[in-house]
Amino acid sequence: MTTPSQDRPTPQDRPTPQDRLTPDELRTLFLFEALSPEQLDWLAERGRVERREAGEVVYREGEPATCFFILLSGALSLNRVLHGDDVEVTRTDQRGVYSGATRAYLGDRVEQLYPHTLRAVSDAEFFVLPADEFAYAVRTWFPMALHLLEGLFFGTRAANAIVNERERLLALASLSAGLTHELNNPAAAALRATAGLRGRVTGMRHKLAMIADGRLDGAGLHRLVALQDDAVQRAATGVSMTAMETADAEDTVSDWLDERGLAGAWDLAPSLVAAGIGVSWLADAARTVGAEHFEAAVRWITYTIDTELMMGEIDDSVERISELVGAARQYSQLDRTPLQIVDVHDLLDATLTMLQARIPDGVRVVREYDRDLPSIPAYGAELNQVWTNLIVNALDAMPDGGTLTLRTWREDDRLMVEIADTGVGIAKDVRPRIFEPFFTTKQVGEGTGLGLDISYRIVVNKHHGDLRVTSRPGDTRFQVCLPIEQTAEATETAESGETTEAGGAAEASEDG
Repeated sequence: MTTPSQDRPTPQDRPTPQDRLTPDELRTLFLFEALSPEQLDWLAERGRVERREAGEVVYREGEPATCFFILLSGALSLNRVLHGDDVEVTRTDQRGVYSGATRAYLGDRVEQLYPHTLRAVSDAEFFVLPADEFAYAVRTWFPMALHLLEGLFFGTRAANAIVNERERLLALASLSAGLTHELNNPAAAALRATAGLRGRVTGMRHKLAMIADGRLDGAGLHRLVALQDDAVQRAATGVSMTAMETADAEDTVSDWLDERGLAGAWDLAPSLVAAGIGVSWLADAARTVGAEHFEAAVRWITYTIDTELMMGEIDDSVERISELVGAARQYSQLDRTPLQIVDVHDLLDATLTMLQARIPDGVRVVREYDRDLPSIPAYGAELNQVWTNLIVNALDAMPDGGTLTLRTWREDDRLMVEIADTGVGIAKDVRPRIFEPFFTTKQVGEGTGLGLDISYRIVVNKHHGDLRVTSRPGDTRFQVCLPIEQTAEATETAESGETTEAGGAAEASEDG
């Protein structure tokens, strides 16, 4: 270890002897116990003792980090502001714990701000070292450790960024597969209906031959068109029958047509019954067009009904495709500015649509929305990523089925979103760690352990909200708390990729 240069300028407010600790007193602090006498002398000369009364704020979250603090006596607490509330994250009376400008050695490569608010819980004394002096000591005395710390800090941040991006890509791939599956169903239905429609239109052209041959006069044609219009209206309205009632009606119509010599009556009956056409209607039609034209009229009307039903199926399929595309656009928010006024219900519904293929048949989805909630300023695409992570976790917790519940309500100036499941729950020993990066209870290769960490960062760091969890077997609830009025600071906050302080620090992780 090297000794600091004696030529280094000293601060103008050099502490007086009564405000200093002696080298021997400094050695009693675990942080300094292995330093050389020269290094202890240097610290004793530049550090000072500060006394704070119970309840006094030592420094505030977000202020420039100008000093490094070590607790000498008393007790302290570290607090963070979450969605407007001052939340205590750490309380200790352990002598020697440290906080403040713990990253001063990184210089201007990172923003030097206090990540918490430090309060004296009782009357307390601190050994205080200016941030630039602390940084100088670390860089000068521990060059190898400095390189290791820098490598760990920036390497972990870079790795987090890469893995976070990988996590997003994996989620995108999963959602793309689900969306493709969902789009395939209505697209295939539209193709089937189009193919069937082509055959029905061909049959209708053939039946027009009777008109071209003059076998049906003008009055008869008007009567046939009137029957056709009535059949179309019936097909549009539809009928509601059970499967048993439908089968009985088809048998009755088929038998009646067979008695009148219509070939393939069994093939005509389903279309007629689907339009609500029964024996009485057919009997009236027979009297209207006459016995000689009855079979042609029935087949013409059947083709018309089939055409209407198939066009309705195509319309439904295309509408479903349009809804899926709309949900994908709502989910991705590709055509929106990052910060926008959003309706959380639209975001939740879009996410459920995108995840539809992943929801097992045994899982019931319940929506309990407070539709009176206002729209809020938020990053829509990133909130959708939060919903995705929470919903997927809930589904994974219910492999044998259960109930997925999405609730929204208002608490004062906050909007609450709850995603609950009836799965196995989260073990008590696991619960405190679920928001830690890379922590996962899944098998190797099945999860990165970043889903909840990313969700926490998005909700807490970017939206200045809060993410909570309560769990017992059969009832796990993740609650996302979002401010209804977003602060200007929140619009400038970027996701943090920094790591947690280690050692004997009283620091809490900046990322939860």
